[in-house]
Amino acid sequence: MQQTWLKHYPDGVPARIDVEQCSSLVTLLDHSFARHADLPAYRFMGKSISYAQIDAASRAMAAYLQAQGLQRGDRVALMMPNIPQYPVAVAAVLRAGYVVVNVNPLYTPRELEHQLKDSGAKLMIMAENFATTLQQVMAQVPTKKVILTGLGDMLGFPKSLLVNYVVRNVKKMVPAFELPGAVKFNDALARGRGMVFQPAQLGLDDIAVLQYTGGTTGVSKGAVLLHRNLVANVLQSEAWYQPALKRIPAGEQINTVCALPIYHIFGFTANMMLSMRMGGCNILIPNPRDLPGTFKALRGQKFHSFPAVNTLFNAMAHHPEFDTVDWSHLVISIGGGMAVQSATAKLWLEKTGCPIIEAYGLSETSPGATCNPVDASGYTGAIGLPFPNTDITLLDDDGHEVAPGTPGEIAIRGPQVMAGYWQRPDETAKVMTADGYFRTGDIGTVDERGYFKIVDRKKDMILVSGFNVYPNEIEDVLTQMPGIRECAAIGIADAKAGEAVKLVIVRSDPAVTEAQVRKFCEAQLTGYKRPKAIEFRDELPKTNVGKILRRELRDPVKT
Repeated sequence: MQQTWLKHYPDGVPARIDVEQCSSLVTLLDHSFARHADLPAYRFMGKSISYAQIDAASRAMAAYLQAQGLQRGDRVALMMPNIPQYPVAVAAVLRAGYVVVNVNPLYTPRELEHQLKDSGAKLMIMAENFATTLQQVMAQVPTKKVILTGLGDMLGFPKSLLVNYVVRNVKKMVPAFELPGAVKFNDALARGRGMVFQPAQLGLDDIAVLQYTGGTTGVSKGAVLLHRNLVANVLQSEAWYQPALKRIPAGEQINTVCALPIYHIFGFTANMMLSMRMGGCNILIPNPRDLPGTFKALRGQKFHSFPAVNTLFNAMAHHPEFDTVDWSHLVISIGGGMAVQSATAKLWLEKTGCPIIEAYGLSETSPGATCNPVDASGYTGAIGLPFPNTDITLLDDDGHEVAPGTPGEIAIRGPQVMAGYWQRPDETAKVMTADGYFRTGDIGTVDERGYFKIVDRKKDMILVSGFNVYPNEIEDVLTQMPGIRECAAIGIADAKAGEAVKLVIVRSDPAVTEAQVRKFCEAQLTGYKRPKAIEFRDELPKTNVGKILRRELRDPVKT
């Protein structure tokens, strides 16, 4: 496919970036630690933690890890919410020459057992809140060494003691557990400070991270992300951000709201790594579902950047405390992880004056692949233009490029594309073409300017009497109806049409009726796209990042 999109890049964004300028992700981190030593890298519960502090703590932790008998390339699992110990642990694992395995702290014992077995992680650094989950599978997994942290461990005396006491004894957030031999995070740091740290000699083709996919297409698989993949994506993102960053006063540090979980690839790259690269500060939000707590953390703060998913933008914009926060410095709101809906984008722009810029990517692409220009004035409904160094094409089921104007499977080639799935050559072969494109499973179109648009996931498409119905379209239309907070469209069996559309709706106004929804659909959707069945619910099932799980709505056991 001709790269027509390059003609439509914003001013100042290069067509190509030099991935080789950093020899590894560690080089990138070392450079940031040295350059920004005195600046705050993270803010958490009212305390600022500097680059120098993250540097020193991660060196000490790296030295401690190297004394645990691990070999170069061994996997270390990290299972924490957004707390300062997380970036310390990431930097320590990478600097010591090991591989980060990000783990969702909300996993069930079954899910955790699968990931630890599959990755072969020998050591786990985790928040004590989730220790009971590990305890239940400890006998079955290769993970035999554990470092435990309390949420307040890096807040300094006496605040750390107070926060940990409240978390454990007042809020009862740490279920009872027994993990004999587990070492406390601060004890590991203290021991590490007395040890010699040997910096690992790493290259771009060493593995940095195993990022497990959500398992929405079956068993959860580890995307093998090399140092090259993550360095490339950080540099691509940095280049893409430039037009918006020019709106920040000279000499002012860029502050980013870190509500995306760092254990998810979107937060890992767009918050932690990109902010480190730019010398920015992340305001850590440990639980974005706690909206009053989120607003409390943001009150009195000046921030410029906010990457998030549609569901969080939507929930925040509808919350009565929204105006207690100063949004006037916000210059970039990046929407990813799921489709940004036009109703959410419209409301966000009205309330903040900053448009949501939709981006697109996957765990397998580190994650960024496309993004709308960050100087755009509003919502486009597209996922934007491919990043620098990135080529995208649309393929049919046989792997051939589709004719112009025809929907096809989005396939991505670039330095951010994973090396494959961990120890699953068969699964890797299913998604990688012979010429190096990753087949995403997303169906998209591209216009004459090179702007891509997703019409849907291959597997979510509904086939009604031979017509393709794309749930994203229906959901986008329905969320524009007054009184509807969010909704999901799924396919159900139908004797006449093969499949029919079912709508599952969450109302913001309980007075909205099925008859009103049907009347709205009649005005907005052609006959075969209209719902045959409508169900009202109090909430929709979502992933840890806030993506709506249509799969669970389709599963008759769960509905």
